Amino acid sequence: MIQKLSNPMAVSHLFAGWEETLIFSCLQGIMGDIYVPADVGGPESAAAYLGDFAFFAGIPSRELVLHRPDSHKQNFIIMVPQNEAWSRLLEECYGERAYRVSRYAIKKEPLIFNRTELQRNLLALPNDCELRLIEEELYLKCLSQDWSRDLVSQFANYETYRRLGLGAVIVKAGEIISGASSYSRYKEGIEIEIDTKEPYRRKGFAFICASRLILECLDRGLYPSWDAQNIWSVALAEKLGYHYSHTYPAYEIRNAD
Repeated sequence: MIQKLSNPMAVSHLFAGWEETLIFSCLQGIMGDIYVPADVGGPESAAAYLGDFAFFAGIPSRELVLHRPDSHKQNFIIMVPQNEAWSRLLEECYGERAYRVSRYAIKKEPLIFNRTELQRNLLALPNDCELRLIEEELYLKCLSQDWSRDLVSQFANYETYRRLGLGAVIVKAGEIISGASSYSRYKEGIEIEIDTKEPYRRKGFAFICASRLILECLDRGLYPSWDAQNIWSVALAEKLGYHYSHTYPAYEIRNAD
């Protein structure tokens, strides 16, 4: 039997040393949930679920890996193992549905950002475009399109986004063409999500949006955490001042329920 913890910090020791802000969000009770087997002697394994992600820690548990919470039954999920033992279990449980990929951790260095350079980056905005922070109208526009939905979709409604989220988008002729926003929120900062509409990619728009979002985070005393899905995301992060940390495995699982 699997249960959702009402006191997530009770298993914080299982995730010790794992610098993933989505886990922080779950442990702090801000966003996401922690699930554990209902062990009599106290949980020895745990799964942190937030959005499209699940993180597995502690002693590998088949029951936990196969359990899909009702609130996370989408057809696509990214499962991240704490170690190779969890990796083997994920592969064993999901077989061909578990597609192993590499993701890229970016160092968390609060003092690396150069405000002057970030401000200078904004000057590259074309004259026919507008750079705006996400307010209700833009929140709803982001939700209305597949490519931009993840910029705001982890927040149940605009009021929740206004309270916990933060983002910037570029608007051209009334249309959102690129954005940088908070995929999630934890006490000390946000996890950045970057998206650009297909015809406008590789044109520097994401770089401008990210620069604006980082500046806003610095003004609010929040850390703009970055985790890269691919090498292009790593390159963009490094252009903004971040530094690569390490590569880690994850499993993209479809139709897993």
